[in-house]
Amino acid sequence: MSTRRSRRALAGLAGAALALTVLPATAVQAATGSPAVPAPHLAPHRASHSAPLSATERIQDELARDTAVSLADSRWSAQLRAAALGSAAVDLHALSDRSTAPAGRRLEAAVADADQELAEAKGLDAGSGSLLRLRLADPSMRTALAKGVKPLVAAAVSDDNRNSVTAWDGAGRAHVLAADKLPALPVYLIDIDTSKALTAGLDVLDRELAKLGVGTAAGSQKPTAPTGAAASTDGVWTTRITSIGLADDMEPWIKGGAEIYALVTGWGQDGVARVDTVQMPYLDDDGRTYYPNQVLVNWFSYKYNLADVVLMEDDGDTNYKELARAIAAALLTLTDQGVYAPLVDAVLAAIPDSWYTDDPDYVDSWYTLSRQDQGRRTGASGNGWMTVEPYWVEQF
Repeated sequence: MSTRRSRRALAGLAGAALALTVLPATAVQAATGSPAVPAPHLAPHRASHSAPLSATERIQDELARDTAVSLADSRWSAQLRAAALGSAAVDLHALSDRSTAPAGRRLEAAVADADQELAEAKGLDAGSGSLLRLRLADPSMRTALAKGVKPLVAAAVSDDNRNSVTAWDGAGRAHVLAADKLPALPVYLIDIDTSKALTAGLDVLDRELAKLGVGTAAGSQKPTAPTGAAASTDGVWTTRITSIGLADDMEPWIKGGAEIYALVTGWGQDGVARVDTVQMPYLDDDGRTYYPNQVLVNWFSYKYNLADVVLMEDDGDTNYKELARAIAAALLTLTDQGVYAPLVDAVLAAIPDSWYTDDPDYVDSWYTLSRQDQGRRTGASGNGWMTVEPYWVEQF
């Protein structure tokens, strides 16, 4: 997915390449056993300005090297090539687990370890399952891969502003590839299944917030019956998104997948700050309008006729337990004063600074959304917009 947001960081190099290997076409053939092709476009190597890899990128990078080395096994290499050509994303754990090739079986253990480390890094439950996948970096590489050109393997990065990435060849050597130019050789990217991770992560977020005392849908106590316009015995008023879009922005080919979600904040019926999470799996591309007709706010849950919305992105690096602790620490210092006070600033203040820089997971925010709002609302940062309308949900 290629949704992006504001507050960009200073660009950095993809972390700490071990070596810069410049291979001419003949050397590539000798090293890989593949037909001679032009050398990959290589970025200037400026190790002194290298940005460190994040925890999740480091896990992906280590697995990328292990995967590259495993391709020396021709039988396993052929199995992986067929899977990459036949699917947009390959479940690396499932494929290596059922492989009969020695290298595939050895890689399965590395993938299992990486999945476990990744779940820990993202604050997910141990039973979250396989989160790592392999995909071809760009469809234009399919022809060379199908002809038997051996690919490099790299980690998909979560930082939009990286101008290079470390890729690995079958001999375990590092190559620094420019992020703004597609390399001549095919490249496998080790990526995170962000859709699966987000679903598991929002469950953790809801549960942890409830455990810490913030009102959520996962809370054990039901809200008291509302009064006023939202109250009814045969239904509930909601706010529905009829259309939504994010600003257009060009991205490097090395960018990993991402998933958008919303944090809806307001005061619960019990006067305690409340956060409801809303997953938005359809938001795939910038510069495109989507028509989800998705319920965003359930006004039955809120004391006042106002709520705030923060749009966030999991591009691989989000740790949901840390996010829950940060949000809870900020919101639980606030008390209901009998009049609506926006909570969005407290949520934004709780987000670590790094999420606005190297790993900018903040997309946009909307203040004081009311039940009566209808029409287009542009986010405070100008990076997103949505058209909303009141929507009555009847009970059966």
